[in-house]
Amino acid sequence: MAGDLIRLSAHEVVARLASGDLSPHDALDAVQDRVEAVDPAVNALPTRCFDRARAHADRLMKVPPAERGLLAGLPVPIKDLTPVAGVRTTSGSRLREHFVPERSDVLVETLEAQAAVVYAKSNTPEFGAGGNTFNDVFGATRNPHDLRLTAGGSSGGAAAALATGMAWLAHGSDLAGSLRTPASFCGVASLRPSPGRIASGPMVVPFGVHSQQGPMARDVGDLALMADAMVGESARAGLGKPPPQKSFRSAATAPTAPDRVAYSVDLGVTETAPEVAEVCGRAVRALEGAGIAVVADHPDLSDAEAAFDVPRALMFATLLGAELPEARDVLKPELVWNIERGLALDGDAVREATAAQGRIFELAADFMSGYDLLVCPAASVLPFEVEERYVGYRAGRPVSEYYRWLSIAAAVSATTLPVITLPCGQTDTGLPVGIQLIGRPHAELQLFSVASHIEQVLAITPAIVDMDRAT
Repeated sequence: MAGDLIRLSAHEVVARLASGDLSPHDALDAVQDRVEAVDPAVNALPTRCFDRARAHADRLMKVPPAERGLLAGLPVPIKDLTPVAGVRTTSGSRLREHFVPERSDVLVETLEAQAAVVYAKSNTPEFGAGGNTFNDVFGATRNPHDLRLTAGGSSGGAAAALATGMAWLAHGSDLAGSLRTPASFCGVASLRPSPGRIASGPMVVPFGVHSQQGPMARDVGDLALMADAMVGESARAGLGKPPPQKSFRSAATAPTAPDRVAYSVDLGVTETAPEVAEVCGRAVRALEGAGIAVVADHPDLSDAEAAFDVPRALMFATLLGAELPEARDVLKPELVWNIERGLALDGDAVREATAAQGRIFELAADFMSGYDLLVCPAASVLPFEVEERYVGYRAGRPVSEYYRWLSIAAAVSATTLPVITLPCGQTDTGLPVGIQLIGRPHAELQLFSVASHIEQVLAITPAIVDMDRAT
């Protein structure tokens, strides 16, 4: 039974939970068996809290199944950057190795109010930095499609758990592609929402627009289900929007073909690997073959680096600057560099970055008024060896450039436009490739409807990786 359950969609499992045909304990049994069988190979869910999960399941069993909440008792992992009350939350750092928060983040409370049952924390790079999930507390998360390679980051544990059937839905977050890169590398889907769409907090930088919480899943319908369970306002969150007038699930079940799509292989900000460009190009030709008008175009993102780098550095300096003198030998060098950069910023740099942020949002919003969708690769490279700390590390690329390979995602973060990432095909060697579907400002509902149509055109069929065949 357990093996069958993990291969069902989240929608199917939730329906059985809500009907009473399946109990939250049945779902936990299935996922626990799968984690014990698979996670030693991929290291996606190093912190588990099944006792806490079963206590929550016991409480849910006292409520009629149809009244429990949207997820009805579905097990869900939370990224290890996000506090869960009573559960070790390390942020992938020896600096927080033994931290156990007394209260959960707002988004965890929101999910649990919708009957999500938290059973694990998913692995992340130290404080989410770098795009490759490894840290000195738990080690590296490996790509289920090839265990020699990275799962991406920083939501690498979440993506690998989904791809291997250790989760039906997962929580993640995204600053410079932390939802999108692992979704592409592991062959799953993600939503990076508009600022405030998913409330989170409290946090050191409560009004930042670059880092956003978001859902991950194996297909658009399940992604919409998780997004519906995560939206909401909170007095504890700096940014927040009311839930949309209709559900994301309703949008996903009403596929709509976009009238006009812009496509760029590089957004004018990076170089894209030929293998990635080839797979994405095939996907674009499939859209054209389905009658969708695709134009080679992208907004002017020349201000993206200035609009993104300074707020990012300020964020890390605000979060960790006071601890740096004592923590310098504990933190990884890439993080130390970023904190120091933030501490060294002057008023002119901050003023120029703030102005650049205003310009890039206005340019992106104006550009999207002429298109339903902007499409580009989710990552400009294929998954690389997990020991390669960042692209170019072994070739001597300096620490100051450690996240530059994420430019195709970071530039989109600077626009604050909502993004759904979908698998769009595989290379000849079987590695997945994803595309970013970038929507209009604050238009997640439209984006879900269009993404559902594109998923059908591309004939994307979610599948759990057969770990018996992993390298």
